[in-house]
Amino acid sequence: MPATERGNRHVAHTDFAQPLVSANLSSLAFERLEQAIMTGELKPGERLSETTLAKRYGISRGPLREAIGRLEGRNLVERVANLGARVISLRNDELIDLLVIRESLEGMACRLAATRIKPAELKRLQKMLEQHAQDDAVVSGRGYFQGGGDLDFHYRIVKASGNARLFQMLDEELYSLLRLYRQRLSTRPGRPKQALEEHRRVLEALEARDPDAAEAAMRAHIQSSRASLEHHMASEATPASDVA
Repeated sequence: MPATERGNRHVAHTDFAQPLVSANLSSLAFERLEQAIMTGELKPGERLSETTLAKRYGISRGPLREAIGRLEGRNLVERVANLGARVISLRNDELIDLLVIRESLEGMACRLAATRIKPAELKRLQKMLEQHAQDDAVVSGRGYFQGGGDLDFHYRIVKASGNARLFQMLDEELYSLLRLYRQRLSTRPGRPKQALEEHRRVLEALEARDPDAAEAAMRAHIQSSRASLEHHMASEATPASDVA
């Protein structure tokens, strides 16, 4: 089955300790580290020791340093004075600010996509949501986990907007970081099925070619996610990096 049609699946854990053997060690190290961050093997705020990771992967520190630099560019790693590189960790207020920005940008993307999306892409989105509805994690309420790129419902809509600059802003500056927290927030009780229903409303508006309804549905979806987070913050007073 093509990668673009696999739909929602549990994010598979990589063998984090398996040595890397390839001419392109930097790219493989980047992929391994990114996956480890996304799956929680490397937790928010955790220090990235070049010596330890190079030994674990069986590579020199040069390719590893390049990989960590790429993760910085994706906003998944930050440099801290006297501490070195560590996995990004957001305060609650920083995460809320990102969700506000995401609501605006994705609302705009969905408005544009309503008149620009191709019929074939609408069918692919419909099939994706059908697969999501059958996913064990969604059905059981454990979470709503999506992969990156074309395996993500939101990513495909932004791509369908046809606005290259908007796509760049979301894909290169926000999505990696947001996906890190989206996966954890999607496990809140009742949220998986609620999010799926909200996705269906977005798709219905896109199929109707209604820009106003499409933007409203996407904004409502992201507002709902933010409200869930704010409710959790108020009731638990837990740092964003511990939200699960």
